[in-house]
Amino acid sequence: MFIDLPSELEEALIDLGSVLPAWSMEGTFLADSTSERYRTELASAPLFEETAGTLLRMLAAASGGYAVVRLGNIAQALGTGARFLRLATAILAEVAIPFQPFQRWPLWKELGTNLNANPRLSTGTGYNAFHMDLVNATQPPDYTTLLCVRPDPLGGGPSILSDARAAVSRLTPSSRAALADVAFKYGSFFELSDVGEEYKPFPVLDGEPADRGFVRFTAKMLTESGLDEEHAHAARELADQIVAGQVSFTLQRGDFLIVNQHRYVHGREPLGAGQHDVAPEDRRLLLQLFLRDGGTTGPIAS
Repeated sequence: MFIDLPSELEEALIDLGSVLPAWSMEGTFLADSTSERYRTELASAPLFEETAGTLLRMLAAASGGYAVVRLGNIAQALGTGARFLRLATAILAEVAIPFQPFQRWPLWKELGTNLNANPRLSTGTGYNAFHMDLVNATQPPDYTTLLCVRPDPLGGGPSILSDARAAVSRLTPSSRAALADVAFKYGSFFELSDVGEEYKPFPVLDGEPADRGFVRFTAKMLTESGLDEEHAHAARELADQIVAGQVSFTLQRGDFLIVNQHRYVHGREPLGAGQHDVAPEDRRLLLQLFLRDGGTTGPIAS
């Protein structure tokens, strides 16, 4: 599920990094005019269409659901500032529409390393258990993207992923029935745009595998949602199957991970011990961006 770019494409994209304009937004969505300009520029790069096709197949295939695009050489040439982010945004716009569901953060949201944060959170240093993003929204992002600006210098923090639909297929019928109940809840819901309404409580199995539903799973609901024993047992069984099917890898500088939330859940192993000895400017830093399918640039219907 890793995409290494051909050298001639890398060279062309490095040149494009100085040509692509700053993006514009229409509400919370990347403007159509920006997407069209980016698409026109990328179409001139050798082998880009073939590479984009491979990426889309990886994300949509029944045996797929995530991909890592390796842009390390491009990050080395351009840095990871504005030029690099314009290029990454242009590539992601070939998958779906970049959008900004969190009103208080920019299109690319920083996920740094905060030694004072709850270790289980995305900005903490501990194990960040399997979850889908915005699990309690009626219309979660279709894709979540994580771009590595700096890996953990102490060698920790591998990304973990698991095929949630495959995990569901290994459950007992009674557990699947319990997970289809509207009985689960987790998280707060405020200052959000274009993700529908708050879904509380929600079913874990939200839609059949053949359609565009989600497996609305977050391991944190096992301890924080006050489940009765029947639903807690089913959720624990699913959690065990998700962990049993996990894959892990460490993102390097310039790598970006795209996760199809209709199929996969994600998380992170603990960072390396000794983070207090690492200067803040050297600690692990990711940037997150969300994508919406379907070409809709207006508010999501309830």
